[in-house]
Amino acid sequence: MSVDAESFSVGPGEGNTIQGPVGGPLTFKARGEQTNGTLTVLENTVAPGDGPPLHFHESEDEAWYVLEGTLRFRLDAEVHTAPAGSFVFVPRGTPHCFQNNGDQPARILVIFTPSGMEKFFDRFSVLPSDEVEPGAFRRIGGDVGMEVVGPPLAESDAV
Repeated sequence: MSVDAESFSVGPGEGNTIQGPVGGPLTFKARGEQTNGTLTVLENTVAPGDGPPLHFHESEDEAWYVLEGTLRFRLDAEVHTAPAGSFVFVPRGTPHCFQNNGDQPARILVIFTPSGMEKFFDRFSVLPSDEVEPGAFRRIGGDVGMEVVGPPLAESDAV
């Protein structure tokens, strides 16, 4: 088996941090160029009430581990509650979204395989504040094989 990636370790508080698209900082723990394209891993802080619109990825599976807080996930047509310690997996092509339904920021570890979604987060983080609007998620996501197919969970299934 040929291995083109090198082993590495990223400690607490380390990694490249940018502004995430769901109300808080996003820190890359592993990027595709470090893993030979096998995966992307990031730690994301999600502000209370925030979450992305319903979408799916054409080429990437996505998984989350909830580090702090409680999120609600819509996975296709079902809504699940995911408190700290929960693991959620979504295969490519499955419509999904999530929402922090707590009153404090939530933290999640997000894994994409294969890599490639870095481009979405990098592009979103440099948008001028007046361009961060609902259409930005659809526009930037479309460029990387992510299709928005519905509103955020806060709109479609408000609690």
